[in-house]
Amino acid sequence: MYDHRSRVPGFHEFSQPGNISVRRDHQGTKKPPRLGQINAGARARGKQGRAFQAPPSCGRVELTAVNQLSFLRYKRALFVPAIYRDRQSVTKLNPASYTVGYCTNVHAGTDVLSIRDNLQKYAVAARRALGSDELGVGLWIPNQAAEQLAVGSAAEDFRRFLDDSCLRAFTINGFPYDNFHQPVVKHRVYLPPWWDRARLDYTERLANILSILLPESEGVGSISTLPIGWPNNPLADDGSASESDLLLAAAANLRIAADLLEKLESRSGRRIVLAIEPEPGCILDTSDDLVNWFDQHLPESKHRRYITVCHDVCHAAVMMEAQSVVLGRFARAGIAVGKVQVSSAVVADWQSISAANKSEALQQLAEFAEDRYLHQTGRRTKGGEFELVEDLPELIRGGDVRSDQKWVVHFHVPIFLERFGHLTTSHDDVLECLRTISSLQAADESQLEFTGHLEVETYAWTVLPQAVRKQSLAEDIASEIQWLENKMRDAQDD
Repeated sequence: MYDHRSRVPGFHEFSQPGNISVRRDHQGTKKPPRLGQINAGARARGKQGRAFQAPPSCGRVELTAVNQLSFLRYKRALFVPAIYRDRQSVTKLNPASYTVGYCTNVHAGTDVLSIRDNLQKYAVAARRALGSDELGVGLWIPNQAAEQLAVGSAAEDFRRFLDDSCLRAFTINGFPYDNFHQPVVKHRVYLPPWWDRARLDYTERLANILSILLPESEGVGSISTLPIGWPNNPLADDGSASESDLLLAAAANLRIAADLLEKLESRSGRRIVLAIEPEPGCILDTSDDLVNWFDQHLPESKHRRYITVCHDVCHAAVMMEAQSVVLGRFARAGIAVGKVQVSSAVVADWQSISAANKSEALQQLAEFAEDRYLHQTGRRTKGGEFELVEDLPELIRGGDVRSDQKWVVHFHVPIFLERFGHLTTSHDDVLECLRTISSLQAADESQLEFTGHLEVETYAWTVLPQAVRKQSLAEDIASEIQWLENKMRDAQDD
């Protein structure tokens, strides 16, 4: 049990979220964003006004009207967007539609051939199970595959494969750099950190690849990335550098990344945003941490045009932060949401579990204490204090289930799952997230800036207890996307 913030210099001395950026017109006068309806067909057209041509095998020829799109592509204005735009300001990203997909880091494979095989086997099967003409995919492209795609026409060839398979690559998970499915991952997933040049080079490769893969009907592409690094990572070799020097180097690399993304947009016409993903235990693991980092290190409008936040629903739940509080804080701080990772955590609500059943509940939790991934756990003690435990096995050995109020475990379980045995999930947080986005973007003076990218990230299917699995992996993926699509409709109707 620990609190790493005390080791980060000046973390709580930054300005508060209330000091937000304001939009101004060309004369410098404060100007609230104008609210209006974006033409539903506008985003279905490329930058030169052409209708997007889907491959004939996808079952349709042209995407020009609302009723011609798959249900996974929302061309109705579910949330009213702000359309005032200024290239030099913090630009409103709010689309008139959403792109929904699943994150492919659930599949093993670090080379391009393995990635293609996995997409053909699972993603195409999930699309067919949904009965959909097209399926959004959040690609996990580890460094080995990124280096392969950077050679010659490899990225263009991969784009043709995606088009032929009716898969829409709208976002990349750039968090895991290396093999995410080796026997033991744990702290390895946080390497290299952002103060290492290798992380910047990898991210630049991903941005160049996404600029080629991104369909022209997508106004923006997103890449999620780790929240700087893991403090005092036992696997890192940082030499004799002080922590403050490492953090300054990380901030400098992120600003370089913003410069590179600006040049990429100027060169290619494709806007790619980097989305920092707070995670429990990392240097940035709460919304306060993220806002403070932006205030100190990424204050300029250019930085915030290209550097955004990836909001992971499960991560906020583990830190016991309400979804409405987190998203509202980002909105007030003028930080765009580049992507929402739709995910759910395991919850042991000890106050609602009878004394006779607590032992069985603890045995259930022990099934999730597997060796591959780190399962940070938020603990609410008897006195109401919050503590973060680095890994679930540690808490199972030493936790006090007789008096603790609640444990929330970083283990991405299916988002449609509400309860199993004596345990529950943070399923309700997913619903709160959708309602909050709806509420914030429907407000008359909404400040929430959102790409509309919704990525289901249940990467732990292969290590889930068998009792939690429902069907084949492709059918499980399809079930999650179908559930999310239904809940989005519910959020719209509320």
